[in-house]
Amino acid sequence: MTDETYDRRTPADPAPHPAHGPEELCAEGTEVYVRALREGRLRSTEAGSAPCLAAYDFLRPALDDVDWLEPVAPAVALHKLLRASEERVADERRRSERLAESFEPLMQLSAQYDTPPTDPLITVHSEKDHISTVLDKSMTHATEVLTIQPHNSYTPSKARFRDAALRRDQELLDRGGRIRALYQHTLRHAPPILARYEQLRGDVQARTLDEVTDRLIIIDRTAAFIPANADRSLALEVRQPALVTYLTTTFDRLWRLATPMHPQAVHQPTLNGITPRQRAIAALLIDGHTDSVVADRLGMNVRTARVHIAKLAATLGSESRAQLGYLIGQSGILDREE
Repeated sequence: MTDETYDRRTPADPAPHPAHGPEELCAEGTEVYVRALREGRLRSTEAGSAPCLAAYDFLRPALDDVDWLEPVAPAVALHKLLRASEERVADERRRSERLAESFEPLMQLSAQYDTPPTDPLITVHSEKDHISTVLDKSMTHATEVLTIQPHNSYTPSKARFRDAALRRDQELLDRGGRIRALYQHTLRHAPPILARYEQLRGDVQARTLDEVTDRLIIIDRTAAFIPANADRSLALEVRQPALVTYLTTTFDRLWRLATPMHPQAVHQPTLNGITPRQRAIAALLIDGHTDSVVADRLGMNVRTARVHIAKLAATLGSESRAQLGYLIGQSGILDREE
């Protein structure tokens, strides 16, 4: 008896018989088999609509008349099917053993030349909850965290992740570690930022710049995490030494240029009525950026950026956008150091 699926056209039934295995009889086959069990035998023509019964040995020709079919007892049919299944399993097991034996010498040879597997140097993590869990694990024994947090990290929808980050940071500080964080100037007086540093206890410092890079977290100068897409639902974990060193050096140089915010704030001076923020805006206007780009680069909304541009124009005596660019260049405000 075979266990292959059955699909045959017969002269009496030109439509194809539905393909199936013996473990799931078709509706027609079930009906004919039940009738055969109930009546004890059927004429061969009555089983023509279910040729699968004879193919799978559920019906057999009667010994006294080959025009009649008698049902094989279900227990007998089941035993045969199980025995066939066990034989297939045994065959596959023997095949697996032969494969293992044939590959063993090759694997031994390969082991002499292959280097042991190492952790990946760059790993992609998806889903923000999973990324938070990975950060938890990476910071379990960390003693230093360097981080850049742009203004769009502090929207209400991210409050849950900020709470997890606050817990991780305090645990690191409790171990005697240190934290250095960079923000944009627009976040110097943001309530969520101020509240964060009021809660943290330990060696934690924060500074600000006009512009910062996208989000960056460097742990013990051996691992870095950066966003892999716009909404930060994907993150790259970088452990390639050269890349981590490059990112760490970038952070250190930005840190030296930044203005202290915590634990002791340093106020940026105003020169000839031009505030530091207006000078940053002036630098971007000279480069030809639009109001929306200026706002995005400096971490503010467009309306606020336009207010600063208007104040800058009033201070310099400009009556048009074209004149403003000329007066910025003539004023020398971008050449002066704080």
